Amino acid sequence: MAGISWHNVVTGAVLFAAGDSIGTLIAGDFLYQRMLGMMVLGGSLYAWEIPSYFAHLQRRFNRQGYPNAFKRTIAAGLFFNPLWIARHLLFIKLFSGQWQTISPDILVVATESFIFCFPFSLLANYLIQNVIFFRWRFLVSSIYSALTVIYFALSEVLFATTS
Repeated sequence: MAGISWHNVVTGAVLFAAGDSIGTLIAGDFLYQRMLGMMVLGGSLYAWEIPSYFAHLQRRFNRQGYPNAFKRTIAAGLFFNPLWIARHLLFIKLFSGQWQTISPDILVVATESFIFCFPFSLLANYLIQNVIFFRWRFLVSSIYSALTVIYFALSEVLFATTS
């Protein structure tokens, strides 16, 4: 039902790299190695874990009706939690050659980013999990992620505290 497929590999590689690259272009810190890193990440780990989790939700909450729709929505929204965002930000720092700037503060930024984005994320995840056919969920989720990855790429600027 899910797992790694060439379609997911290409979708993840292109959309995650595109979203992040747009974010870096806006911020004025585009790097080719970061774009390449995001292509590899989107086309490997994300192309496997996200469709696998969506398949799990489909199996776990497979009945129609509001209670299961609500459960799928909440479970999908919580999947992309502060730890997931922190991991994503960690990859961004590594791909950008900024490993020396990695600190526990990344968890604060990720938590604030998650809280700020969660209401919109719930709406998007409701649509992805309950309106979009299963076959197209990773594509639609990747498009949504490309948009939010722009936000994540800029979240340190938006939420970082100045010392």
